[in-house]
Amino acid sequence: MTQIPINTTQNVRISFTAASLGDRILASLTDFLIKIAYGILIYFVFFYWFGMYERMATMDYWSMMAIIAIFYFPIMIYSLVQESVFEGQTLGKRAFKIKVVKIDGYQASFGDYLIRWLFRIVDFSMLNGLIALIAVAASEKNQRLGDMAAGTGVISLKNNVTIDNTILEEIGTEYVPTFPQVIRLSDNDVRIIKENFILARQRQDYQLLEKLAAKIELVTGIKKTGSNIDFFDTILKDYNYYTQSM
Repeated sequence: MTQIPINTTQNVRISFTAASLGDRILASLTDFLIKIAYGILIYFVFFYWFGMYERMATMDYWSMMAIIAIFYFPIMIYSLVQESVFEGQTLGKRAFKIKVVKIDGYQASFGDYLIRWLFRIVDFSMLNGLIALIAVAASEKNQRLGDMAAGTGVISLKNNVTIDNTILEEIGTEYVPTFPQVIRLSDNDVRIIKENFILARQRQDYQLLEKLAAKIELVTGIKKTGSNIDFFDTILKDYNYYTQSM
């Protein structure tokens, strides 16, 4: 399976499995069916039940087009709004557990989603999606043209690696911290450390653990003692001890 390397803000490179072409097609088809369902609903509710057609018959051409555009505007911005709100996912992507991410970090911005959305004109509207199909199949990171322009990729969330985004750790009232220097880290730093720690343990990626430990030592001035596993466990618990006590 294709791997997408992503550099975290700790300058540690980890790899995610790229979403398969089949999953991307099925997710797009699901989103398309949702749009069709919305269009049918609008037709029956507003144009049929509320008699909008009769009212529009007395309007000029541009007024009619304006009303139609207003009703169907949500379909046009469907992917842009949903990817922005759901952090890289539409309902279709959620259903098939795939997600848009930034190649040089974890989270894409609204501007990145906007670029992807604008490129849909080229990727999907021209040649009935053949351009997007060829680009994803031919690119090294399974990217369509919109992904290449925005610096994004689509990853699969179906693997067995569970990334826990919370930085909280269970510590008892009798816990005694070891490294007070951990307060030099931010919540975001600790979140990234924990994500990479869990990922490296699951994949037995000892090189990643070494790089991450070296980065922590550089940022905090802490000198590692014991194994990497014990070191990260202590770092996470100490951070929770000090921040919960403040």
